[in-house]
Amino acid sequence: MNNSIDSLWHHYSETRFLLTQSLSCQLSFAIISAHNPLGTLLTPCQNRLLDRQLQSEIEKLHRPYRALVGAAADLTHMEKSWAVFIDRELAVELGRRFNQNAIYYVEQGRLSLLPCIAARDELKLGSFTERVKLVTELPELNG
Repeated sequence: MNNSIDSLWHHYSETRFLLTQSLSCQLSFAIISAHNPLGTLLTPCQNRLLDRQLQSEIEKLHRPYRALVGAAADLTHMEKSWAVFIDRELAVELGRRFNQNAIYYVEQGRLSLLPCIAARDELKLGSFTERVKLVTELPELNG
């Protein structure tokens, strides 16, 4: 994957989400990953370590959260992520702590791409549910 910010932003804007259960779009929540900081592809082992660190930080917030996978539309690239029921500001700060260019945020069923480190404007992406695929279990990630 070309990691220029323009290319990454385009890929981020096309992301789909794999979930094992529906999430209420009546609630606001962030979607955050710790994988591949600053768009740099890491090994599966490095990504798993960062993911465990992110989950630990999320648990300290004492807010509901759920695992999910953010994926390219063709499923050629997938990243373990977390839906976290926190406000936008805290979500962006958490994304920054894990060196993420951006995070997603869902409000009233509408998905937005929020910059954390990338010098970009918020990008409104439309309906969250149109990007969701319910699966019986999340895929094992090797990258």
